[in-house]
Amino acid sequence: MSGGVDSSAAALLLQKQGYECAGAALSLCGNETDGAKRIADGLGMPFYIFDEHELFAREVMDHFVSEYRAGRTPNPCIDCNRFMKFDKLFERARLLGCDHVATGHYARIEEQNGKFILKKALDASKDQSYVLYTMTQEQLAHTLFPLGALPKTQTRAIAEEAGFWNAHKPDSQDICFVPDGDYAAAIERLTGEKSEPGDFVDRQGHVLGRHGGIIRYTVGQHRGLGLGQSEKRYVCALCPEENTVVLGGADELFSRTALVSVMNWISGEAPQTPIRCRVKTRYRQTEQPAVVTALPDGWARVDFDEPQRAVTPGQAAVLYDGDVVLGGGTIERAE
Repeated sequence: MSGGVDSSAAALLLQKQGYECAGAALSLCGNETDGAKRIADGLGMPFYIFDEHELFAREVMDHFVSEYRAGRTPNPCIDCNRFMKFDKLFERARLLGCDHVATGHYARIEEQNGKFILKKALDASKDQSYVLYTMTQEQLAHTLFPLGALPKTQTRAIAEEAGFWNAHKPDSQDICFVPDGDYAAAIERLTGEKSEPGDFVDRQGHVLGRHGGIIRYTVGQHRGLGLGQSEKRYVCALCPEENTVVLGGADELFSRTALVSVMNWISGEAPQTPIRCRVKTRYRQTEQPAVVTALPDGWARVDFDEPQRAVTPGQAAVLYDGDVVLGGGTIERAE
C-alpha cells in the first residue's frame, strides 16, 4: 500500500470479497507511509512497513544512474516492479504465511489451460501491463489485481463512498526518487559528479555546438538543445565513449528492427518459430505490428511492419497478442 487511492481501493475490494488482508508498505527512498497506515487502520488490517532502502538503491536507483550515464534511457518503474513488488514483497509475504500479493495495478490475470496469462486492464487509459512484463508464472499464480476490470472513476467512487482521505488524491506523475522530474539533477546529486559537456555532432562527425552532458538527452528529443537553428534537429544517438550527442533530421529517427535482451516470456517458454504480434517500445505508445524471433541467450529480434520512430536503447519492448502480454525485454539497439 502506497497511500494512494488505487492500493487503498484494492484492499477494500478484497476485504469485501472475503479475503483476510494485511497491509504492507515498502520504505524505499524516504517516502512516507503514514497515509497507507491510516487506510489499513481504518479497515482493521494489520500493517507492516518493510525497510528496503538498500535493495532499492542497488537495483533501481543505481541502475537508473548507470543506464543514463551509458547513454541509455531506462524505465525504473519496471525495475521496481521486478525487484521490489514482485520479488522482495513476495518473499515477505511468504514469511507472513500469505497466499497472495495484491496491488493497485491496472492489469488482469487469468488462468487458461493450466497457464496464467497477463492481460491489459479494461480501462485502456490506465493500463499498466507494459511495466509488468517481467512477471513469471509463479508470480502470476499468487498475485491479485482487483482493479483490472475497473475504470479509474469507479475506483475513486469506491474510495469516496468508504470515506477514504485519498479518494481524490492526484495520481503521481513522477519517479519517486525524482519528484521534480529533473533526471539530470537527480543523477548528479546521487553520484556527486557533474556531467561533462561535449559536442553535438551530425552523422558525419561535424560539430554543431556544445551539449550540457549526455544525461540531459534521450533519443527523439528536440527541445532544449539550445542550438538556435531554424532547421529542427533531433537527438538520434548518444555516444558516451566520445561524450557526443548525434543530431539529425526527423527522418533519421526511424528504424525497422530492434534487438532485445533479457527477454521474459510470460508462458515460461520462448516460441520455437517467429511469431506475429504487436509490440510497444514506450509506455504511452500504441503497440505496432511486428514479427518477433526468439534468439539464443535470451535475446529476440523485432522486425516491425513499418519503421518506428525513436526506438530507444534501455527502454522496454513489450509484446502483445490482442490484450494478452506475451512477454518483453530491454531494447539494446535499433537498426
